[in-house]
Amino acid sequence: MEYVSGIKLRTIFLHNGNWWKLFIKHHNLIRIDIITNVLKLLVCRTSFLGYHLFICPKCHKTIKVPHSCKSRFCSSCGKKSTDDWIKNRFDTLPNTTWQHITFTMPSDFWVFFWYNRYLLNLIPALAANIIKDLSKRNGFLPGIFLAEHTFGRDLKRNVHVHLSTTIGGLSLSYDSWIKNAYFYHDSLKKMWKYKIITLLRNEFKQNRLKLPPHLKYIKTYSAFYSWTTQFYIKTWNVFLNQQDNNMKHNVDYLGKYIKRPPIGETRIKKYDAKFVTFEFLDHYTNTKNLMTLPVLEFISRLIRHIPDKNFRVIRYYGFLSNRLSGKLLPIVYKLLNMKNVITKKVYTSWRQMIMSVFHYDPLNCPSCKVPMLYSYSVFQVSSNLISMHKEIANGYFQLI
Repeated sequence: MEYVSGIKLRTIFLHNGNWWKLFIKHHNLIRIDIITNVLKLLVCRTSFLGYHLFICPKCHKTIKVPHSCKSRFCSSCGKKSTDDWIKNRFDTLPNTTWQHITFTMPSDFWVFFWYNRYLLNLIPALAANIIKDLSKRNGFLPGIFLAEHTFGRDLKRNVHVHLSTTIGGLSLSYDSWIKNAYFYHDSLKKMWKYKIITLLRNEFKQNRLKLPPHLKYIKTYSAFYSWTTQFYIKTWNVFLNQQDNNMKHNVDYLGKYIKRPPIGETRIKKYDAKFVTFEFLDHYTNTKNLMTLPVLEFISRLIRHIPDKNFRVIRYYGFLSNRLSGKLLPIVYKLLNMKNVITKKVYTSWRQMIMSVFHYDPLNCPSCKVPMLYSYSVFQVSSNLISMHKEIANGYFQLI
């Protein structure tokens, strides 16, 4: 397990009251889910969230182990979630050939998903159904998992879908494994383009689509239909990675890519109280670049990608879907000669993480060198975070 180092987001948010300044300035634009996740980040691994108390049976020395925030916005908790996901997926995903596909859209469309956030819930199924429909024509049901991102490497808005699919799949009669399937780039691009444009047109027709200010002049469906038609002739990028049958490589790569938060703390290279400099990979040049932003602009770009509560970032389709996996995965394992599949989920504890990185047991008494015993726990209600927003934002809480 790699240790996450770098300039801490908590430091940037708390220093000079940066987060509180941004909140006061734009409080009417900041969603409650953003506030909650930021506050969780700020008090992660502090006694504000409660703690477990352990005691030495010999000298009676005690230590408090503060609770983590478990927010996807938190780099530390996000990394733990990623590591656990990789372990569990490596044990349960079919050991076969996979392909990673990225569905993007023109930047002109991104703003619709900011003004109509419910649309973000509709995009994943559109991408998955393209693969399912093409697979059905070839007589099989694929296994699919995907993640929807709203950010690019430079933290700008960039709505896109990362999808991984088996190349081949379970026959429609569920009695054989179909191999050597192929997805054609042009077909994927045309179907994706049609589905996104049709989605926006249908939402406008049903009077559900809120338009951004620069498109307020569009009053009728025919006018909106005409405006969207231009995007049929514009370039849409759908990226197909090489097919890969290295299971460990697939899970490691996709897990770190799909589960990652908008920015890892290792990418933050400098903070001087006024500006934040971070590193990002430019996919077009395949080079690492540095970007420097005013600190409040950096925070603003970062927090807008926090998903709404209960939004499922990772989703499963085909024979991996929640509805079918219980019935079909055992059949898939048998057809692929996968034996002794571990289906029970594993989770990495705080203690295991410390031992794997620093090679010592944090629950051994530092004086007596014997294992400390669990005594009791103290829990804090998460609703307390909102009621103490100002105090937390200004650092008025105990670290331990």
